[in-house]
Amino acid sequence: MGILEIIGYFASVTIAVSMTMSSIVKFRIINLIGAFTFATYGYLIGALPIGLLNTFVVSVDIFYLYKNFSKKEVFETLEVRSDNRYLLRFVDFYNKDIQKFFPGFSYKPEVNTVSFFILRDMAVAGLFLARREDDNILRVGIDYVLPEYRDFKNGKFVYQILQNKFIEKGFTKITTDSKNKQHIKYLKKIGFKQKESGIWELDIINN
Repeated sequence: MGILEIIGYFASVTIAVSMTMSSIVKFRIINLIGAFTFATYGYLIGALPIGLLNTFVVSVDIFYLYKNFSKKEVFETLEVRSDNRYLLRFVDFYNKDIQKFFPGFSYKPEVNTVSFFILRDMAVAGLFLARREDDNILRVGIDYVLPEYRDFKNGKFVYQILQNKFIEKGFTKITTDSKNKQHIKYLKKIGFKQKESGIWELDIINN
């Protein structure tokens, strides 16, 4: 197999993989890589239509990625009661996806100290449920983000912007359990450190 064939196959596989992404940001990034490679392949073999088409796709991906990362979104929390009907329906509707990141999770309204939806421009982007432990520790039950909003912005809002609110309630640490690779990557990017096997911890300080 020659180098041009390898480039062509790599471009095809990358674009195919991008189509499986539920996150629009991941789709754009991976599709951008695939389209750039395909455009290069097209120019190298003298297939101008392939090169031009994929150059256009690259431009579109760059435009929407820039738009996504540069736009100003309004983040808010919507606190809800433990018996809120929308909350119960939300947990039930997304249960299969929730179990991927929080296996064994079962909604127990009586243990939640903190319960709120995360809103982005008034659209529900995620759900945060946690309970108090040892007076000063906030133990996260789930910090679930809808697939289309998995770009780490939710996490930065909850664990950085809301830190002072948690401190006002007497919390100095946030802990959570995780053995899911995607979730661990998310926790590390937010600033969590592994305390022991499967246990992750974040110290919170006044900003």
